[in-house]
Amino acid sequence: MSKNTPLRARNFPSAEDEAKAAQPHGRYDGPGSSFRMAFTDTDFLLREELRPVRLQLELLKAELVQQEQGVESTVVVFGSARFKAPEVAAQMLEDATAGGDEAAIARARQMVKNARWYAEARRFGELVTREADALGEPVIVATGGGPGIMEAGNRGAFDAGGRSMGMSIFLPFEEAPNPYITPELCFQFHYFAIRKMHFLMRAVALVSFPGGLGTLDELFEVLTLTQTRKIRRRPIVLVGRDFWQRLIDFDVLVEHGVISPEDKNLFHYAETAEEAWDAIKAAYSGDNPALTARQLKGN
Repeated sequence: MSKNTPLRARNFPSAEDEAKAAQPHGRYDGPGSSFRMAFTDTDFLLREELRPVRLQLELLKAELVQQEQGVESTVVVFGSARFKAPEVAAQMLEDATAGGDEAAIARARQMVKNARWYAEARRFGELVTREADALGEPVIVATGGGPGIMEAGNRGAFDAGGRSMGMSIFLPFEEAPNPYITPELCFQFHYFAIRKMHFLMRAVALVSFPGGLGTLDELFEVLTLTQTRKIRRRPIVLVGRDFWQRLIDFDVLVEHGVISPEDKNLFHYAETAEEAWDAIKAAYSGDNPALTARQLKGN
């Protein structure tokens, strides 16, 4: 042993060192060989029986990276992946009009209307990032990492020169995460359940812009977990009252007795990015202006 060997030097080689050093030999380097170490053997890790291990790895990877990156609190943005930036929607309408297809023109006109929500989500991401300490501790915007409203939220944070997180899910029709996510905080998930769990683990507030089935899935999971007290109360803001009230008639649910009247207090409505952010800030001030997001997280 060298005199310069530190007292607390590793007693065993690291897994990384051995994975790099251990190369299959001769006849054991072909298909069907079981020679590779288990954690370097992709065929083994992808076996059906290894699903519990993959679930654990998917939960653990995002958790460890966020710890290393110092992410403690997030404001999560949900919304449609189909909405376009205003300039993109305007170009779509121009192209459709030139083509003369009435159905395409109608779709493009609706897309121009929907572009309002992209603009609001972008402004919301910028507001949160510029006022990241307004809740008493640093927060960052987190989205599902895809296009549409998700892109807008990340883009707003990018505009403000801050970090933001994207939790993408692998889908065959989405090629890549949007380009505005902080690379160190850009994740890809296989399991929807683990992805949705990570949305909530650090969330101090959740904001849902208009969206489709995926948005509804995410929103109703948050509302259900809050209603059943599986997670603590936190601000849930639905942006676009007309859209949400036409889509979900909570009064009908109360009338039929399937939810309690007080369940309507689980969320707030807002029309603009500023209203949504103000509602979140108000929720964390209340009667005690000194109460911080960190203190509320501990409840």
